[in-house]
Amino acid sequence: MNDFYKDALTALVFFIGLLGFVSGEFIISSALFATAAISSNVNVNRKRSKPGKIA
Repeated sequence: MNDFYKDALTALVFFIGLLGFVSGEFIISSALFATAAISSNVNVNRKRSKPGKIA
């Protein structure tokens, strides 16, 4: 999976979390926001680290 699809999936999860928050599903939206934040941080850290180097 290339970077565009990972970023698009993260944005989609964030947007669904936003819709869930607006509709009143606070527990589900919190879980979706957390998933989007964690996946975004994992993607950023993978892009920064050099191949073969242990971070």
